[in-house]
Amino acid sequence: MKTQIIILGMAVALFACSPAAEQVQEEEILALEYFGEEISWEGAEDISGLLELPEETESSELKVRGVITEVCQMKGCWMKLDLGNGETVRVTFKDYGFFVPKDAAGREVVIEGLPEMKLTSVETLRHYAEDAGKSEEEIAKITEAKRELTFEAKGVVIK
Repeated sequence: MKTQIIILGMAVALFACSPAAEQVQEEEILALEYFGEEISWEGAEDISGLLELPEETESSELKVRGVITEVCQMKGCWMKLDLGNGETVRVTFKDYGFFVPKDAAGREVVIEGLPEMKLTSVETLRHYAEDAGKSEEEIAKITEAKRELTFEAKGVVIK
């Protein structure tokens, strides 16, 4: 009986170190898509923490994780992330230097960069609405600038 337990233990150890186990880990790593500066998935805080940022503050870099709710349908040049309270944060990309897949809505993401509370002009809001595929009627209804939380990402990882 003791010999059988030892053999079973050795078999489990061999399987754990087998190429099949390594392949599973590689597949998990390969499932991540990187855009902009390469950042890691680890160490990201939940995006809902952005709601606690004071409106008037010096921005410092943060790494947060969340779920993509919407992506620019023209180029993938911005995306919105769910803040967990019915609101979203618009994420743009540093120096307009990279884009994300237009079909990334619903996927988990980690972003690293600078959050900022800012006033977005009517012209910019209309541009975003056009990028999102809104109708001319919906775009015409945008008549006031909006104070909103934004995030400029230097790197993005999508799962």
